[in-house]
Amino acid sequence: MSLSRSDIQAAYGRIAPRIRRTPVLELAAGALGHDGPVSLKLEFLQHAGSFKSRGAFNSLLSQPIPEAGVAAASGGNHGAAVAFAARELGIPARIFVPEIASPAKIALIRACGAEIVVGGERYADAQAACDRHAAESGALLIHPFSATATMAGQGTVGLEWDDQAPSLDTVLVAVGGGGLVGGIATWWNGTSTKVVGVEPEGSRALHAALEAGGPVDVEVHSVAADSLGARNVGALVYETCRGAVDHVALVTDEAIRDAQRRLWGDFRIAAEPGGAAALAALLSGAYRPSRGERVGILLCGANLDARSFAEIAA
Repeated sequence: MSLSRSDIQAAYGRIAPRIRRTPVLELAAGALGHDGPVSLKLEFLQHAGSFKSRGAFNSLLSQPIPEAGVAAASGGNHGAAVAFAARELGIPARIFVPEIASPAKIALIRACGAEIVVGGERYADAQAACDRHAAESGALLIHPFSATATMAGQGTVGLEWDDQAPSLDTVLVAVGGGGLVGGIATWWNGTSTKVVGVEPEGSRALHAALEAGGPVDVEVHSVAADSLGARNVGALVYETCRGAVDHVALVTDEAIRDAQRRLWGDFRIAAEPGGAAALAALLSGAYRPSRGERVGILLCGANLDARSFAEIAA
């Protein structure tokens, strides 16, 4: 099933009473080394610390929920969002996370009241365990990116931002599994605003899919792997993004760390690696805007553990 603007509008009507309308910070020309204005969408202020709560609420509110509740696999943020939404709606939830998930994200999932299962080295291992549980228990599987309900919910970031900051020329969006960039790109598809995905060099599932002409498996080795660590974007995300995403820019882990330090130093924003990846593309030159271009940068997550925060703040 393809995703449309009307799907995103319907999702927003469904979830608006449950989510935060996150603010936008407008920066004057020159603030981040670019001679044009920059719009920062502060989505890390969303419930559970990331944009994922939008897709989670839309998934839970748009379909019947079985007695067994819901299940999700996650590097952390999707799990926290599903746990939060399930708690708010009185639905039992079991969340499967890989061993690389940060302690801060595991603690957040537990704080939201979900049952948590830690196992498997990478995200794909947690997803396999979650799939088995859903098949055996009858729980509803809430996929972090490869589902139209999830993508429509994430696409409401674009709808909301478009209203807050009209006429953006380019929007930079971090890519993990691709549900966020696919939803946002669907919102702006066919308009004058182009959407550029941003992936770590060591975790480039969408970049590889667009290059290969279809979804392919990639190796994942990145500082942002706990949130941008999908091995394969899948058919739905690929088909959505191939005609709507302008291109994917690749950034190094060091560029991501530099962006985290810049956000803390200039704005006192403590972003996790995935949350700073889109800014890294601008700061490092992985994306080079034209003169005067109005650039939007999505800061999508802030679930940072204490030790990583200390390293950035130092």
